[in-house]
Amino acid sequence: MEFLHLFIAFIFMLLFCYFYRDKNGLLTNWPIVGMLFTLLANVHRIHDFIIELMQKSNLTFHFKGPWCTSMEILITCDPKNINHVMSKNFINYPKGGKFNDIFDVLGGGIFNSDGELWKYHRKMAQTFLGHPTFNQFLLKTVIAKVNNGLIPVLNHASKHGLVLDLQDLFERFAFDNICALTMGYELGSLCIDFPRVPFSKALDDVEEVIFYRHVLPSSVWKFMRWLNVGQEKKFKNAWKTLDHFIYNCIAKKNEELLKKFGTIMVEEENEECFDVLTLYKEKDDKFLRDTILNFFIAGRDTTSTALSWFFYLLSQNLGVQSKIRQELHPVMKSNPNDDFDLENMYVFTRKNYKESSDNLVYLHGALCEALRLYPPVVFEAKNPVGQDVLPSGHVVKPPMQLIFDLYAMGRMKSIWGEDCYEFKPERWISPLGIIRHEPSYKFLAFNAGPRTCVGKDLAFIQMKIVAATIIQNYEFQVVEGQSIMPETSIILKMKNGFKVKVSKLQT
Repeated sequence: MEFLHLFIAFIFMLLFCYFYRDKNGLLTNWPIVGMLFTLLANVHRIHDFIIELMQKSNLTFHFKGPWCTSMEILITCDPKNINHVMSKNFINYPKGGKFNDIFDVLGGGIFNSDGELWKYHRKMAQTFLGHPTFNQFLLKTVIAKVNNGLIPVLNHASKHGLVLDLQDLFERFAFDNICALTMGYELGSLCIDFPRVPFSKALDDVEEVIFYRHVLPSSVWKFMRWLNVGQEKKFKNAWKTLDHFIYNCIAKKNEELLKKFGTIMVEEENEECFDVLTLYKEKDDKFLRDTILNFFIAGRDTTSTALSWFFYLLSQNLGVQSKIRQELHPVMKSNPNDDFDLENMYVFTRKNYKESSDNLVYLHGALCEALRLYPPVVFEAKNPVGQDVLPSGHVVKPPMQLIFDLYAMGRMKSIWGEDCYEFKPERWISPLGIIRHEPSYKFLAFNAGPRTCVGKDLAFIQMKIVAATIIQNYEFQVVEGQSIMPETSIILKMKNGFKVKVSKLQT
């Protein structure tokens, strides 16, 4: 009799799983636990896993979590859905409470805010980044950091036959730059000693934990936070490190302004006084802390990650590198500036960069292509406040979450063609020899709609100057035996870095 009961229960379970299975044959909606276990089993290969989901589900997949939770996610990389959410029905998809919970460390900054506060932050950023004085300040800062930081480190590595981690190199470059642009001074993390930078490590930890907050039910990670264990303990400690660094920088800036001008309310607008802390010194420390941290995440991670993958792709496509060199040859001059001891080096000045930047079409296309294949911010999350029907026919409503996967999007043949896995800068160049425009809801590296990234031009300026300087002066030999793969994080970093040997090009 017991055997009969067990047999009936087994048959019932099979029938239940059959009716609750996902019709794509990829994920089964199991009783009680939903699809969570399958997701967790694939976290280590999450990017490839979502590509498989998108390929077999016509670009949109409905994920269901455990029954006792509100974990229900619609994952999509359909450009029509993205355009609808990011532009056409933007008002229905604010950041919202769930996003604020997950990204609580960002406070009330531009990435985390909605409504009037977001409008204020965006207007502030547009005014700051679009000011002519800032553009001068930006070029001066970036070129100085390349000439006084990046080149000496690369020359040292070349002379002594050292192995460099390019990802670490670019993170230090971007970190020093964003320090200078937001606070008016840098920490000098990019030097031959490669000093430890606790702030950068804390930022990496925060981003990793934020990723896991997306794949776990909120009740689980919030319980871990309450217990102060595991990933949430690491998150708490990292948060303290970030706050300690930023609040100390704010205090240091106030002391500096008082000593130099006799007041922190500086009225001048020149390159020496055009950092965020100086321009917005009337704001309280919490506002400045949130603003600075949001700028750091935007300025450090996106640029450094994009450059890391760009040079990885160049190492696999030497023909592309040769074409970029040909484009740069008539543009960059050897020793054009007496301010730097750069014997036999090809570098930019502010003047010749401004004159030539629009002509660097192939370099621009190659950077866009790298961003298509390896977008630094790997996904975008949205939470509807009201019921809506997407162009794909899927119904969304609270408390569902929408996730746009940018990594998978760049690898969909239905979006980018049969050659979507290939690194082809030519796809960005029109028959007229100018950059081909792709709609932002198809190429989402800089977001889309009203929340389009205000720092897009800033990012391209930094990437072009760094990429051009390195390509024209050095060659890299990739260290054999290393495993190049994406990190499991909200930022698409390389899990093990990118190790290379550097040698100077013979001029």
